[in-house]
Amino acid sequence: MIKKIPLSELKPGMYIHDLNVGWMDHPFLRNQFPVNTEEELTRIRATGVREVYIDTELGLDVGNHAPTAAEVQAGIEAEILQAASAPAPVLQVSFAEEVQRASRIHKQAHSVVKSVLQDVRLGRAVQLDAVEEVVEAITESVLRNAGALVGLSAIKDKDEYTFLHSVSVCTLMVTFAKNLGFSPDMIRLAGVGGLLHDTGKMKVPNEILNKPGRLTDEEFAIMRSHPEEGWKILKDIPDIDDITLDIALHHHERMDGSGYPHKLPGVAISKMAQMAAVVDVYDAITSDRCYHKGMPAPEGLRKLWEWSNFHFNPALVQAFMRCVGIYPVGSLVKLESGRLAVVIQQNEGTLLQPLVKAIFSTKSNSYITPVEIDLARPMGRGGADRITGHEDPAQWRIDVQRFMF
Repeated sequence: MIKKIPLSELKPGMYIHDLNVGWMDHPFLRNQFPVNTEEELTRIRATGVREVYIDTELGLDVGNHAPTAAEVQAGIEAEILQAASAPAPVLQVSFAEEVQRASRIHKQAHSVVKSVLQDVRLGRAVQLDAVEEVVEAITESVLRNAGALVGLSAIKDKDEYTFLHSVSVCTLMVTFAKNLGFSPDMIRLAGVGGLLHDTGKMKVPNEILNKPGRLTDEEFAIMRSHPEEGWKILKDIPDIDDITLDIALHHHERMDGSGYPHKLPGVAISKMAQMAAVVDVYDAITSDRCYHKGMPAPEGLRKLWEWSNFHFNPALVQAFMRCVGIYPVGSLVKLESGRLAVVIQQNEGTLLQPLVKAIFSTKSNSYITPVEIDLARPMGRGGADRITGHEDPAQWRIDVQRFMF
């Protein structure tokens, strides 16, 4: 049986089923392994993990009652459904109208980020004008229909992850700031900070940055140096804003003080840095890497919700879910009718009834003629179905991108 326990109850002889933390926040090759020694416990504590899942069939059980994984997930789902009562953002144009423009902007942003970060690796100055220009284009697209660019940002080439991750974080930061009601200047700064947040990774050797195996303690320390390295690079740029520097330096800080580089408590972390922490982890855990399989976006949001008990600002996690949707654009969902559908647009007024495109029948185990369904509409008006859960496209061998654009 899989159970969730506080770290204080973990002891040698137990088997960890899930470290319950983002994969970049721990140096272990796997999330599942037996705990054999006190030394291993010390290494686990050093990662900032506060709760873990154990497998009682492969290791020792706990003496007192601990919730099962199913009980934990049921509680999270109930909390999320309650939080989903807020209306979705108002759209200026439809997904179909914006997606071609968004595609061009996404390619432009990818090119700019790649150029900027390669300049950093070669010791050349960052061209801030080019960064601000692309952030402005991203902002304009988000204001028209955030789902188009957010959906595109979720699709990444594994070999280009570092660059595309920066584009995604920029897009999500702009979307987040816009939905929180920030001023145009603050939205722009959120985007610039997102685009440049991982600049310091260009000072991490490629053999560590893209290592397919377990990092040594020394390598993990080097990886964790990237926020400070990024701050050192960016602070010398003329006219760089303090908010951009703050996001680069503090996007790995955590509310319980377990983050890095300064182990700041939540009250000492700026709102922008708290937002960047949420966005950065969300994009990282939902992205495929050559050595890491990303989780579906709805599952990633649920992990953020769970981790907000200690690591993230719960109010900001809830706000982030409201701006990207309970089922973000590009998610594969299962409908009550037995069909699988791709989410193609959030619906104004509801987060639980997006516009979807049904593409597959689980009853016949075959593709069907794609049909758009507005889940907010009643029978006979393009609706009459509902989401019962999300699915992993890989398990059904479905290329979601094929049906989105």
